[in-house]
Amino acid sequence: MARTIQGVLLGSPEIMRDYIDAFERTAPYIQLALPQDVTDPDAVTLALAWDPGADDFRPYPNLRLVSSIAAGVNGILASPSLPRDVPLMRIAGESQAQMMAGFVTWHVLWHHRRFGDYLAHQRLAHWERLPKRYAHEIRIGLLGAGKMGSATARALKALDYDVVIYSRSGRNLPEGVAGFSGDGGLDRLAARSEILINLLPLTPETRDILNAELFSRLPSGAVLIHVGRGEHLVEADLLAALDSGQLSAASLDVFAIEPLPTDHVFWHHDRIVVTPHDACDSTPTQVAQEVAEAMARLDGGQLPISVVDRHAGY
Repeated sequence: MARTIQGVLLGSPEIMRDYIDAFERTAPYIQLALPQDVTDPDAVTLALAWDPGADDFRPYPNLRLVSSIAAGVNGILASPSLPRDVPLMRIAGESQAQMMAGFVTWHVLWHHRRFGDYLAHQRLAHWERLPKRYAHEIRIGLLGAGKMGSATARALKALDYDVVIYSRSGRNLPEGVAGFSGDGGLDRLAARSEILINLLPLTPETRDILNAELFSRLPSGAVLIHVGRGEHLVEADLLAALDSGQLSAASLDVFAIEPLPTDHVFWHHDRIVVTPHDACDSTPTQVAQEVAEAMARLDGGQLPISVVDRHAGY
């Protein structure tokens, strides 16, 4: 019988309390509680977190693992009380990656096949068949070669799109997908990207990477699909690129301020598709499964599979 593991939920109670039932169903030996319900902080060895406060980790001196509830960890890394010597993991299951791949593929098809124009024509009762291009003629640049980037590249390649990936290392690319890396690699990818997809993690190096300089290197009339982190995008630069025609359209799922304020210009821009940070999600059950596996690996003297490189930021 598995030993009992005491865990704490750090973050908004409205978000975090759903994980209590999921762990009870999936890994009942891991007992989670909100901070106000923890009776013995010294017994807590697991922290499940999402945007924790600056001091949220301090009451728990015996943590063995900190886990995000999703792929992102920048909010956890921003907490000054995060213990330096405790492994930090993110959720990186295949089902989450496939959900992201499907979401991005939908947006590629939306822009490639001009479905927005067809909806506008429908409202006008206007019958017109628009010019078409084959998928292999559409050059797509994908920023990020992690699990989600790789799944997205494979999905688009299966539809015959011309896909190239940019990543920091240039390694671990999906079979049959070319890649660029390094300083010159980003410029080379941008120059041939009619559709640019951002799936990068947020690091000091990638903050504000979607800016006027990068947009100017894209082919005129390019499209941006942004599903990384809100802080990647310089919003004023995007609007200027759309106004000038350097970009013809954008799909945005992540924003610097969330929820997106109701008076934000993005809501009513006729060339921007807005979705509410919903490209993919890890279910509480998936989180429970991956965290239970990670705790078992720690018991066996191994690190979690999806442990975060804190220097790299992902």
